[in-house]
Amino acid sequence: MSVQSTLRLRLFIIRCAVAHHGLTQSTEEAEAKARELAAYVRRLIDTKEAAPGDDMVSRVIEEHVKTGRLSRDDFAEIGAMILRAGHDTTTNMIGMGALLLLRDDALRARLAADPSLVEAAVEEFLRYVSPVQFSPRRVALEDVEIGGVTVAKGEGLFLSLPSANRDDALFADPDRIDIARDNAQHLTFGYGIHQCLGQMLARFELQVMVRAIVARLPGLCLAVPLEQIRFKDDMQIYGIHNLPVTW
Repeated sequence: MSVQSTLRLRLFIIRCAVAHHGLTQSTEEAEAKARELAAYVRRLIDTKEAAPGDDMVSRVIEEHVKTGRLSRDDFAEIGAMILRAGHDTTTNMIGMGALLLLRDDALRARLAADPSLVEAAVEEFLRYVSPVQFSPRRVALEDVEIGGVTVAKGEGLFLSLPSANRDDALFADPDRIDIARDNAQHLTFGYGIHQCLGQMLARFELQVMVRAIVARLPGLCLAVPLEQIRFKDDMQIYGIHNLPVTW
């Protein structure tokens, strides 16, 4: 696939993700974009089945679809979900991580002097930003008491990951970025069996971004005042709509 084709595909996936995760579009608009992305994955499945290669999609088709363990429709929906979630979350986190770096010269200098701190910085950025705002969502199957509050059977819960990641019982001075803190308990990628399956790839992408800015773009800076940057208060996935820079 050419660079241009790859960029077009990424933009298509991001547009579908934004339409699905937004808070201002209609239910019908969100559903239409979800179906559009699933249709793309179905075409990809057909292509890979006709001409399999040494790739994950081909292996899933061979080991799970052809054996009847997974239907094509289910595979298409799973693939669409992975593409949507994997692009929207990391795209926004990369933008927010870059913004945090550009606003903190002391941190950039510290990371430049000691690149071994990059991984710790990425974990702290993940805790501090918490791009996934409204997950997980659950419905109580029976009456249950949580923190002294009774949740009745049938009631729904929206659990706030950003709130958990700013819990001052776990993180001292949680509204401050501190790359030396113990942030191993942050919930940005979820918890237990529901942890994000792409978390290691996401971490790697963010580490590459931080290292590139610190080592290769030392003169990078914001091209506009912070007030002109549009934050995604209208999305389920928090981030920024724009990040004008200069160097």
